[in-house]
Amino acid sequence: MATKLTPIRIFILVLVACIVIFALGLVDRGPPAVSAVTRHGFLSVEGNQILNHQGQAVSLAGVSLFWSNNGWEGERFYNNAALHEVAWEWNAALIRAPMGVETPGGYLEDAESNLARVETVIDAAIKEGLYVIVDWHSHHAHLYTEQAVDFFTHIADTYGEFPNIIYEIYNEPLADTDWSETIKPYAEEVIRAIRAIDTKNLIVVGTPSWSQDVEVAAQNPIVGFDNIAYALHFYAGSHGQELRDKAEQALNQGVALMVTEWGTVNATGDGAVAAEETQLWLEFMRRHKLSHANWALNDKEEGASILHPDVDPNGAWSDEDFTQSGQLVRAIIQDWHLEN
Repeated sequence: MATKLTPIRIFILVLVACIVIFALGLVDRGPPAVSAVTRHGFLSVEGNQILNHQGQAVSLAGVSLFWSNNGWEGERFYNNAALHEVAWEWNAALIRAPMGVETPGGYLEDAESNLARVETVIDAAIKEGLYVIVDWHSHHAHLYTEQAVDFFTHIADTYGEFPNIIYEIYNEPLADTDWSETIKPYAEEVIRAIRAIDTKNLIVVGTPSWSQDVEVAAQNPIVGFDNIAYALHFYAGSHGQELRDKAEQALNQGVALMVTEWGTVNATGDGAVAAEETQLWLEFMRRHKLSHANWALNDKEEGASILHPDVDPNGAWSDEDFTQSGQLVRAIIQDWHLEN
């Protein structure tokens, strides 16, 4: 006699089938059920940790775009479709928009075009539920304090009400740029302008030697303002345990760090993927709950680019469109929210 398939038996069979399929890896894990910003809300700093709106330490993963400058070709990726792909196909939590400052083609030469690109990214990030690092991308930002104040005042006035915004006010000060005499006073002036409008959103301050001397900033941190973190940058082909030790020292001194730029290759932006050192850095960032943005969502012919030259900048990329670094980075980002 045939067994009657009652509703409860059908339910059990379907449930068992789903479990088997998932165990075999036949179901795509897909994006999170809610966006990163919906899940975490306004970010804040307490001690050496960046927290979400529930007071939990949070580690976010995403990518940095290339310089916004006119004619540098990375600006092609400052579009809605590319950000949608990053958000929902890669499960990214954040995007970085580097406002190229200097000439040729930067904000100082053409503020209108560069600002329009960055605002396109911010608007798309808000729509997609991504955090967006608004980056004053300069090695000499202290020379343009007035322009930086104007720029971040505009961003704060336009977008400061949204929890998506992260201000990165100095990308990479050079090795000979003194923290106490130059970087810190610049940062305090820009922070003061932002906080006059936006009292909540996270502000990230660059540190000496291409944002590597984080322990120097930690010895004389910025005080009097809430929700301040410090930028840590690394390229796995050039930077190893010595830089991790400096970062650990800074954390032990009680400041919060965010890896607003990192690469799998050499500090020149080129070379092969340093797989072993990249893995050590990933373990370090997981252990310390550090958020990070990989350099760069671009198709320039160099090792750090996520995509091969001449791809369509509007997303829908196939596996063949990704460089060796890009394949690795995409996989890291896709799995990060499952592990952290």
